[in-house]
Amino acid sequence: MSVSAEPTSVDPRRHGSAPADTRPARTDTLRPHAEHAFADELAALAAQDDRPRPARWRLSPWAVATYLLGGTLPDGTVITPKYVGPRRVVEVAVTTLATDRALLLLGVPGTAKTWVSEHLAAAVSGDSTLLVQGTAGTPEEAIRYGWNYARLLAHGPSRDALVPSPVLRAMAEGRTARVEELTRIPADVQDSLITMLSEKTLPIPELGQEVQAVRGFNLIATANDRDRGVNELSSALRRRFNTVVLPLPETPEAEVDIVTRRVAQIGRSLDLPAVPDGVDEIRRVVTVFRELRDGVTADGRTKLKSPSGTLSTAEAISVVTGGLALAAHFGDGVLRAGDVAAGVLGAVVRDPGADRVVWQEYLETVVRERDGWSDFYRACREAGA
Repeated sequence: MSVSAEPTSVDPRRHGSAPADTRPARTDTLRPHAEHAFADELAALAAQDDRPRPARWRLSPWAVATYLLGGTLPDGTVITPKYVGPRRVVEVAVTTLATDRALLLLGVPGTAKTWVSEHLAAAVSGDSTLLVQGTAGTPEEAIRYGWNYARLLAHGPSRDALVPSPVLRAMAEGRTARVEELTRIPADVQDSLITMLSEKTLPIPELGQEVQAVRGFNLIATANDRDRGVNELSSALRRRFNTVVLPLPETPEAEVDIVTRRVAQIGRSLDLPAVPDGVDEIRRVVTVFRELRDGVTADGRTKLKSPSGTLSTAEAISVVTGGLALAAHFGDGVLRAGDVAAGVLGAVVRDPGADRVVWQEYLETVVRERDGWSDFYRACREAGA
């Protein structure tokens, strides 16, 4: 016997599309969900999208890719890029979601896996909130279902006592579920996804029932194998995914562009100074991170030791955002070397012993000798004093 995930909700199998997300977007939200923050762009794409759409998709695969990569629509509407990277990576990810294969976004920390996952779900389903956040303590109930114990004790196992997980809701509603940091979840809990992804069904033995996935259901998982505390995926589970690797930005210019765009978006929500006033400092932060990450200076002449941290693009965004806050509240509103120095030091020196040696060597042999970087050198020396 098959049942929908929530007995009080509209059964999506009786309708041609997933239920609309009618929740109003609060104007004072610090970080709106993607479907709210970019509602105008999504609506403009939907209005002009005449290409075939998979069942219950809000947009066609072409429009979803355009939403992520940016572009200009025939009526002149500008779609801002959400992801700066190889177009083919995005096309493969979108195409995967249009098949019966789940999507695994794999990459080192800071390669925008979560960001891409959220925007894919928003564009495909109009709802990016069907989310399971993976941690070492994530229980199987977070992926399958749990129970309202008050009702369970009062009336025994019943549909009213069942608490569906976000994945179970997505199955019944034909939407896109998200599992963040899949490799942080214990291996036995990870494997609870296998039946969902292979058989597209979830048995509920306590009720003698099952939930069958309806058309439109799929799942996006993110994972990395660089951080500590990760659990390898079983071969059985990995086979259920199509893996797409999100690379680090290929060029310094691309990384500067990514950092500038994201800091500008974050800054607007925090009423921070405009980013263009600090592009030079952004370029310095990106240069430092890339050189230490790659183990060689940009000109290829000097080999460097790399610190223990990842020095990702996401960390560069955090450093610059913190620097803008310093400039706004304790400076003249213009991002300067002194505003980012402490953030750079904190990102590089994670291990006080080994990383500090790496940083001091880089500071004295590279930064000190670089033309036009004397103010950055002094600020970093003061921050580390």
